[in-house]
Amino acid sequence: MEEDVLAAEEGTLLITSVEGDPKGRQRYLLYVNGSTEPFMSIHEDLLLRYRLFKGREIHAEELREINEEDSHHRAYVMALSYLGARPRTNKEISRYLARKGVEEASCEKALQRLRQERLVDDDSYAAQFAAERMRNQLKGRRLLRQELEQRGIAKETAKEAAESLDREAEAEVATRAALKKWPHVKGEPRDRKRKLMAFLLRRGFPSDAVKQALEAALESDKLDAEGPALDN
Repeated sequence: MEEDVLAAEEGTLLITSVEGDPKGRQRYLLYVNGSTEPFMSIHEDLLLRYRLFKGREIHAEELREINEEDSHHRAYVMALSYLGARPRTNKEISRYLARKGVEEASCEKALQRLRQERLVDDDSYAAQFAAERMRNQLKGRRLLRQELEQRGIAKETAKEAAESLDREAEAEVATRAALKKWPHVKGEPRDRKRKLMAFLLRRGFPSDAVKQALEAALESDKLDAEGPALDN
């Protein structure tokens, strides 16, 4: 409706009233030419920047341009709110704004601004995500690379983040995962070893880390069999 009115209006308009918009925080309704119906809703930042106060005369074309800028600003504010919970990728924000009905042009403008302000950085996100997931969720580089791509990270960026993980730290994480899983693996010794290997590979660990982790699990069995050392 608002876009239709904006498209239909021509010439100079007189702002006859400005009221708070009950549907939006920090938003205001503009009334023009004595109409009892609001002409448009505008964010407070743009209201002040363009001095859209009662008694101001403004050309309809300028209001259309301000309305377009307001659409971009609204997308930016929505994206900021979405970012408040945790870091997000460009793709995640784009999908979120699309679900909210934001036009593609406004979405891209918001993302450009967020990237300029370093609030959205896929390279940084990927590196941090991979390191934290490896440490906290006991996952290896191959699985982490897949998860990054699922979150909209470019394949090359996901690959670089996964390959940059410390090999020694990853092997230690694989060993932690193996020792945690090993007591719960049932079957004959050969079957247990095979099942644990498959588990570690599914977790995305490379073969060298899997081998080291298997050795640690088997060694833990030997220590358990020997029992606690006796004091002489």
